[in-house]
Amino acid sequence: MGRVIVFMQPRTIGFDDYEERPLNTKEIRLRTLYSGISAGTELTAYRGSNPYLHKHWEPERRLFVPAAEPTMAYPLSGWGYEEVGEVVETGSEVGNVQVGDLVYGTWGHRTHHIVDEDYAAQRLKPANLDPILGIFSHIGAIALNGVHDACLRLGETVAIFGLGVPGQIVAQLAKKSGTRVIGIDLLDSRIAKAKEMGAIDIALNAKEGSVAEKIREMTGNQGADVALEVSGSTVALNEAIRSVAYSARVVALGFFQEGAQGLFLGEEFHHNRVNLVCSQISGVSPELSYRWNRLRLAQTFMQLQADDVIDLKPIITHVYPFQEAAQAFRLLDEKPGEALQVVLDFQPEGARA
Repeated sequence: MGRVIVFMQPRTIGFDDYEERPLNTKEIRLRTLYSGISAGTELTAYRGSNPYLHKHWEPERRLFVPAAEPTMAYPLSGWGYEEVGEVVETGSEVGNVQVGDLVYGTWGHRTHHIVDEDYAAQRLKPANLDPILGIFSHIGAIALNGVHDACLRLGETVAIFGLGVPGQIVAQLAKKSGTRVIGIDLLDSRIAKAKEMGAIDIALNAKEGSVAEKIREMTGNQGADVALEVSGSTVALNEAIRSVAYSARVVALGFFQEGAQGLFLGEEFHHNRVNLVCSQISGVSPELSYRWNRLRLAQTFMQLQADDVIDLKPIITHVYPFQEAAQAFRLLDEKPGEALQVVLDFQPEGARA
């Protein structure tokens, strides 16, 4: 029997057991080692603010519409998209993957999962990478996609609004791109972590005066060349728009919930001809689509970790046993200043590092 986390109701964690079926000839069974919790998208389902819970998504028209029955309803099973697991069984015709191999990917907070051989073979963990860092394949791809959408250029000034997990990753990637990075957050602990890791050149706490005015001052009143909004706050998005130069680019990477309070599009956005770009992992920028896709983003990001281009071990602040998932979610929900990346450990107690 396998076991999976279920959101029973908003802010209520449960577990379901499920039967593990026999493998087909080209399939692989994975035993989850670690699964990271997303403090953005995943918490919208945990809290009940996700639009799929309140409206119906029509994939043919790509529209959310009001509906008596929304697309999703509680209980919600199998959320989570930051997993790494061990191959424990292979089908009779599998030749490119072996028992004991470690595979990263996205299959939710569940103890076991079945994938086909191609999926696993394309997502084998680099040999020299700590297994727990396999959880970053998807969130890392999201961050890398956002940096690609930002079109960063050597020597530019980049403002990053939000230094949670994706913001920390974006900051490291932007710094490695040869830019001057300004990191902005409301929490001193997140700012301190980004500074400690050398990911930002300048730190600003958004509670301490106008970020846009400070950025104008430090850039000779021109503004930042690019801003990335990674917190999902429309107030932060508005300040990002205010912070950039004329005809500059703002990348909206966060998952915004509810209305757009604090967003004033008739002001700097309109008068400074700001280019506002949505970055979302279901697609890449059209001009990159002949070369890049989600798989290449994930593979590239994992290799960047393996090559020590970026270091994400320090942003893992808490590791909980799988059985204590309720406590882990509660920490992220209620005390965001105390945690960055929270990880669930599925291994037996004696096997944990």
